[in-house]
Amino acid sequence: MSELVLPQGVIEQIWLKRAKRGPMDPVASARVRSQRGLVGNANQGGRRQITLIEAERWAEHLAAVGREGDPSIGPVRRRANVLVRGIPLVNSRGRVLRIGSVRVQIAGETKPCHQMDEVVPGLQAVMKSAWGGGAFAMILDDGEIAVGDLISWDEASEPPSLFDRVPA
Repeated sequence: MSELVLPQGVIEQIWLKRAKRGPMDPVASARVRSQRGLVGNANQGGRRQITLIEAERWAEHLAAVGREGDPSIGPVRRRANVLVRGIPLVNSRGRVLRIGSVRVQIAGETKPCHQMDEVVPGLQAVMKSAWGGGAFAMILDDGEIAVGDLISWDEASEPPSLFDRVPA
């Protein structure tokens, strides 16, 4: 019997948000705190401790609005913390994702807001289907993540029931 091979991806970019609606600063690595978030990021606690978007989906969105390959509209404009490549996020709510040595539990789909239409008119509508805005997650382990870290679904770990005891 052959063993199931799970998809593996990589972190391409990481950004920290200084303040709500503030600039997104690129970083090579970031410290993360369990049940809190990325150290130095504006969003802390709750269920939206880290946000992720797929590089492949971002490219599809830009192509759909006629801006494929436009360097002025990089994925930083999506305002997610982490750009991943090679790992699908669609319908992943409740699953555990291993990012280097850190585990995160996907808490839900990131819905694109009106700010996407400020980037390119029509972008919000294009991003609405099938988890096109990416995912948000809760951090399960203290540690550090870095550009180039491998990422994969952690089917071996039993996801804890954080949904019932998330700090405010």
